[in-house]
Amino acid sequence: MKVENQCLAAALAAFPYEGKITALEPFGSGHINDTYAVYVEGYPAPRIGYILQRLNTNVFKQPGAVMQNIMGVTEYLKTALEREQRDTSRGTLHFLKTADDQPAFYDQQGMPWRSYVFIENSFCYDKSPTVEVFYQSACAFGDFLRLLEGYPAETLHETIPYFHDTRRRLEALQQAAAQNIAGRAANCQPEIDFAMNRAEDCALLMNMLEAGELPLRVTHNDTKLNNVLFDKTTGEALCVIDLDTIMPGLSLNDYGDSIRFGATEAAEDEPDLTKVTLSLPLYEAYTKGFLQTAGPALTPTEKDMLPQGARIITLECGIRFLTDYLNGDVYFKTERPGQNLDRCRTQFKLVSDMEANFAQMQQIVKKYV
Repeated sequence: MKVENQCLAAALAAFPYEGKITALEPFGSGHINDTYAVYVEGYPAPRIGYILQRLNTNVFKQPGAVMQNIMGVTEYLKTALEREQRDTSRGTLHFLKTADDQPAFYDQQGMPWRSYVFIENSFCYDKSPTVEVFYQSACAFGDFLRLLEGYPAETLHETIPYFHDTRRRLEALQQAAAQNIAGRAANCQPEIDFAMNRAEDCALLMNMLEAGELPLRVTHNDTKLNNVLFDKTTGEALCVIDLDTIMPGLSLNDYGDSIRFGATEAAEDEPDLTKVTLSLPLYEAYTKGFLQTAGPALTPTEKDMLPQGARIITLECGIRFLTDYLNGDVYFKTERPGQNLDRCRTQFKLVSDMEANFAQMQQIVKKYV
């Protein structure tokens, strides 16, 4: 839905901004929410003071629940940072409440808006230029998990039900293969077989959670590199951003999603699978940073299961891409025919690499425990 000028003006007026507003411009490269930079008067020139966003209700169907999760978690992080005498202004996002003390403003079209303080002198990477940057991102996500150790995860809204229930993802794949709506099953039978042959693996983490062997935690659920802010001056990771998918979950899922996305040099949709390999140096760098910061909060079982978390979340992601390919590309955006199948194949290639290098992955974890 196009943003109407009167809705934008109403949203801008709904939040108690400090300083004179001088400009409002589209901001960032995100494809889900509508995002604007709010410039305020400054010296020697106006500066970005705030970010104003309209949430996409096609993606986030429970915006109120999303904002309740975010406000609860960010306030808890602020208190945790204060307790450790750390800079709260750069260690977490600070969301504003509206003039009537609400976490979101709803415009004339019923669309939700939110606003938060812009962290100056910060930036994001879309792809890691060095091993050190990937290590820094691990420190940020691990610290995020540790700081939220005491937060009652069960009180969070599950805004995307069963998001990382790999058993259900496999069931959805079985249904998609059986229905064959887009007539593509014959094109990907080896990939279907690859997933079905790992049915027991798909149940492993959820079974352990239900048996009480893994704890429920506050998890980010989108731990890509571009969801970490870095300081432009020091190069160090500042804080974790893009908090829309915060939900109760497993630490292994957050760790695993970072590994599947970042511990390879190949693009997620690389057609040439010879270019798709698990980088053990990148895997080690991330594992080192994650355990250094999250380690004090993790149980011995969680630490032992980190390699499995990486393998299973990568398998799950491949299953999701394959399911969408079979259903006619209705969930993930595609720019060319077969892109979802290529995405699936890269994930399954990484799974195969992880299986081949599993002993080394375990040794790396033990090195930093």
